[in-house]
Amino acid sequence: MTHRFNRRQALAYGIGGMTTGLLGESLIGAVSADARRPAAQAGSVIYIFLSGGLSQLDSFDLKPNAPAEIRGDFHPIQTRTPGIQICEHLPQLAERSRHWSLVRSMSHPSNGHSEGHAMMLTGRTPIPPGFSGNSPTLADWPSIAAIAGQVTRRRGVLPAAAVLPERIVHNTGRTIPGQFAGQMGPAREPWFIEASPFRGRIYGAYPEYAFTMAPEAAHVRDTSEFRAPSLSLPSSVTSGQLTKRRGLLEAVERQRPIPAHAFDRNRALAHSLLSDPGVRWAFDVTNADTRTQDRYGRNSFGWSLLMARRLVEVGVNFVQVNLGNNEAWDLHGSIFPRLSDSLFPPTDRALSALLDDLEQTGLLDQTMIVMAGEFGRTPRLSTLPQHYRLPGRDHWGAVQTVWFAGGGVRGGQVIGSSDRQGGHPSSQRQTPENMAASIYHALGIPRTAMWYDQIDRPHHIYNADPIPGLI
Repeated sequence: MTHRFNRRQALAYGIGGMTTGLLGESLIGAVSADARRPAAQAGSVIYIFLSGGLSQLDSFDLKPNAPAEIRGDFHPIQTRTPGIQICEHLPQLAERSRHWSLVRSMSHPSNGHSEGHAMMLTGRTPIPPGFSGNSPTLADWPSIAAIAGQVTRRRGVLPAAAVLPERIVHNTGRTIPGQFAGQMGPAREPWFIEASPFRGRIYGAYPEYAFTMAPEAAHVRDTSEFRAPSLSLPSSVTSGQLTKRRGLLEAVERQRPIPAHAFDRNRALAHSLLSDPGVRWAFDVTNADTRTQDRYGRNSFGWSLLMARRLVEVGVNFVQVNLGNNEAWDLHGSIFPRLSDSLFPPTDRALSALLDDLEQTGLLDQTMIVMAGEFGRTPRLSTLPQHYRLPGRDHWGAVQTVWFAGGGVRGGQVIGSSDRQGGHPSSQRQTPENMAASIYHALGIPRTAMWYDQIDRPHHIYNADPIPGLI
């Protein structure tokens, strides 16, 4: 079969699209031992994004003395750090509090999913002119992942920034804005590693922690396959055929409607991925050894965070992990059983394993981990009896707790606070711009750095100071 791509289409796909589109369905790569060592001048970041919005009141900012309609069903437990309490259903994280800090005063002005995603994924609070809540556009601010991918130095053959295990797509098929390169243009998209299939109205850490929002079916068995890009050439593809496919790339290159050096760089990267086997282990997480899988969990949350850790180890600077498909944390009803039974157990396990492994390998000091959603949840419980049998919480941009660890973060501390009801910041209010600045600082990006739009206009990367006292 003859594959026809013009040059602009090839670059629009980015490296993920190039390797799967131009070179067939297989993907293989490698890095040298030197590439596994993080660059001295820049660190790494793993940004765990909880699409749907984690309830601050039921996770990291409980209000045990508030009225029942505010405090909810969960009880706080003491962490290893005196004075810091978190939810009883996060016991492994409680044991590791020396590594992490909480920012309990993150705030922005929107209760909308699309707007909240855009703010927390781009680190920009103002909505740009031309923004559409229904789909990404070229008017959007570039995501933090896209900026990191463009301005940090690649430390191996893999791109500098990756997003996994899927793009955030609503069960209606609507792709959520804020994830992409926006004004930087499609050629500068982050590398999307599509390891998880679209599953519509089934949510959570499949197969063992999958659930639906229907009140009569909290738990379901989701047999979807978690599958990273194939990391070996199919038996039907010989080295001679691979050489011919490289010739295809050279034919595309000759069309030359865009600068040659950009395509040459991606062509070399694509060929390296197909010809050098050293990166296989970073993707082959479902076949990791028994002990590793037991620690992380044999589910999509565990495999995603294990892959993120391995990608950092082989040289990817920024990894965004979308932990939960289709706004899985958007719990307008039955919030307590769905958190305690389906969402908190795999998150607590996998995140704790990630901390342990990064500490053991000496990478925790060089790798910042950030965990946030697009917003928090309302202080007061709500009931929607036409949809749910049990109460939940609604959207709430006014305050959420953001969790930080590693990368120089001073563990065992709380920055900022919310009011008695957990509804608004009461001290040290922080914004998405402060969070993004903390990430850029951890990546070693200088304050003078710029990103450039499609017509080469410069834009400041930093739009605020890093969170004071965090590092």
